[in-house]
Amino acid sequence: MIEARDLSKRYGEVVAVDGVSFSVDRGEVVGFLGPNGAGKTTTMRMLTGFLPPTDGSAEIAGHDIFDDALAARRAIGYLPETPPLYPEMTVSSYVTFVARIKDVPRRARAEAVDRALERCALADVRSRVIGTLSKGFRQRVGLAQAIVHSPPVLILDEPTVGLDPIQIGEIRGLIAELAAGEGDDRHTIILSSHILAEVEAICRRVILINEGRKTVDASIDELTRDGKTLEGLFAQETARDTVAADSAAGGGGAS
Repeated sequence: MIEARDLSKRYGEVVAVDGVSFSVDRGEVVGFLGPNGAGKTTTMRMLTGFLPPTDGSAEIAGHDIFDDALAARRAIGYLPETPPLYPEMTVSSYVTFVARIKDVPRRARAEAVDRALERCALADVRSRVIGTLSKGFRQRVGLAQAIVHSPPVLILDEPTVGLDPIQIGEIRGLIAELAAGEGDDRHTIILSSHILAEVEAICRRVILINEGRKTVDASIDELTRDGKTLEGLFAQETARDTVAADSAAGGGGAS
């Protein structure tokens, strides 16, 4: 469902993403990890069409992000770290607005909105103004707008940031349901998060990116074999790349 090939993004002499390649099969839930500034969000923005890559290519549900950009974008539901909400609108009117933008056919729009609200447990607050909702409910509205057009692929950037433990558990459960559905209700998901316990609870596989390069791509089972933890792996990989970068720059390091 997702095929990234040597994706790169440069800003002048600064390389934000450096030749990243990976694939994600239908129904997979993949954790996308890395420290701040590693290139995760830049990579996700390239996949969603919000940012053009400098080099490389990608396909979303069989649609090339260059040659068939509109179809590729329609195949994606994107939840950025800060959901693009209009606080003065009601929940229902906002999700309906997004459905219209996403070209959901007029005759199917009301049903699509109702289904998205129901799946995200928003039916009871559909007439509430978004600005009056708690952060947890606003995240649910963000998810509803991401799935209202029934995209096969979801890209979620820090979906639980700033939530309390109860809200985090609710959003985790919702994401698990989105991946476990059938037919159009089953989504392929890339999930970026700094909460490693969240990734371990939801995802089956991890891709780790550091300093713009992919350093790990393996299943959770493989990575946590023999008592290992994601926290240990994260610390090991990010420290290893930092030392390598310092050495290359002449910074030396412990022998």
